[in-house]
Amino acid sequence: MKEKKVAIIDMGSNSIRLVINKIDKDGRYTQLHNFKVVARLSSHMTQKGHISKEGISIIISSLLQFKNIITYHKVDQVNGVATAAVRRAENQEEILTTIKKETGFSFRVLSEYEEAYYGYLAVVNSTNIEDGITIDIGGGSTEITIFKNRKMIHYTSFPFGAITLKQQFMNDSEPLQENLDALTSFLTEQYESLNWIVQSQLPVIGIGGTARNLSLVHQRQVDYPLAGLHQYELTKEDVESTQTLFTSVNIEERQNIDGLSKDRTDIIIPAVQAILTLLDVTDSKTFTMSNKGLRDGLFYEEILTQLGLEHFPNVAEESFYQITHMYEINLDHVKQVWKLAKSLYRQLIPYVNETSSEQENDLSLLKYSARMLYMGEFISNEASSQHTFYLITNMSIDGLTHQERLAIALISSFKSKSYLQKFADPFESFLTKQQLKQYEFLGAILKLAYALNRTRRNVVTNISVMKETEDHFMMYFHCNDEYPFEEQLANKYKKHIERLVNAKISLHFLS
Repeated sequence: MKEKKVAIIDMGSNSIRLVINKIDKDGRYTQLHNFKVVARLSSHMTQKGHISKEGISIIISSLLQFKNIITYHKVDQVNGVATAAVRRAENQEEILTTIKKETGFSFRVLSEYEEAYYGYLAVVNSTNIEDGITIDIGGGSTEITIFKNRKMIHYTSFPFGAITLKQQFMNDSEPLQENLDALTSFLTEQYESLNWIVQSQLPVIGIGGTARNLSLVHQRQVDYPLAGLHQYELTKEDVESTQTLFTSVNIEERQNIDGLSKDRTDIIIPAVQAILTLLDVTDSKTFTMSNKGLRDGLFYEEILTQLGLEHFPNVAEESFYQITHMYEINLDHVKQVWKLAKSLYRQLIPYVNETSSEQENDLSLLKYSARMLYMGEFISNEASSQHTFYLITNMSIDGLTHQERLAIALISSFKSKSYLQKFADPFESFLTKQQLKQYEFLGAILKLAYALNRTRRNVVTNISVMKETEDHFMMYFHCNDEYPFEEQLANKYKKHIERLVNAKISLHFLS
């Protein structure tokens, strides 16, 4: 793969954004910069369907600001796309010609299908959701898609968005109940005109600024302790309560709501109503936030085309591939620790939990935790456990739910039961006692497996666990080389497992 910097400029009805990503020869990618200008192009549409000269002036001045940044950072490729506002403009050709003349940028006007498709592409390549219905509320259009088994099977683009709904139903800054009723009736009629929307009954995934603001406000309202918006899940009741918050205050008070962008205070109500009505029409119980949208879909297309793929085979694995290189994690060590941890788990689990229903989930968490084990060493060997927990709970990991990310943070940072409890305390409402015991067991196994590869030489080749008596286990480690440091650390760490199996463990290293 060719190493390069790629810029994507997304000219929407509400804002114009610039994102610069770097791709290296091994397919690793990093977002370098993200800039936004609030343009409100839908507000600059004349009665004849033209974007006004003032609107064109805003476009050019915004793009010239972006051009300075693009030039300074020596970007290799610029992909400019325009959506609903320019797509519907009667003077579209004039706009594109003026952009080319004044800035040198060439823009592609996305069709309704393309705009919907790139949103879908972003969701299926950044979440673990197999079947869903996406909604992306722009300033002048709303894209909805349905995908099953990660394949898009339906799409539509409605000719209304946050700005146009506000203009049509809420000219006053404070909507009356009759305005909200009229808006809801209109949205219901629009959605119900398509049977595949009504019959979908799938989880709704929100893309874009409205979904982001809705989720962020809700997180602040409930004092959500875990960082990150991507794959944040709300119930339908959560969406309703947040909408009630927006409608219960005037616009000045709304500007002070924590988490709500000031440039959205006048359009957030009709936009959230579009989401709420979709939940009603589809009888969906949950709303999931996708922090990846159209621009990410365009970027994924760039990556996937070079890799010869339609989508990432496993989103979580792709995320861990990126993280592994970002934090310089030793992959050989990870593979050895995972091999040893898996063997220990399978031999010990009958003595801790005889039910087999959760073993597949346990092994999945154990595997992912091995990938992140003590990644805090990248910052400092001192307090690596604390660094590991902080890093994982404060980063988004595509393809993992928030609950899975918290579990991996607790397991991969495991130092002792007291440390586990200390890390878990702020998340008390998210964790059961059974889950904490499960994570303690997995963390203890991972810690012992880590000790068994202390010198990073893959010395231990095989493990046998035998129960001698009710209160005594024997562990045999077959080794292909000297093992003094592995033996020393394993004898120190075995106490965590002894406590969980309620028995003494004798370790025997065999050459």
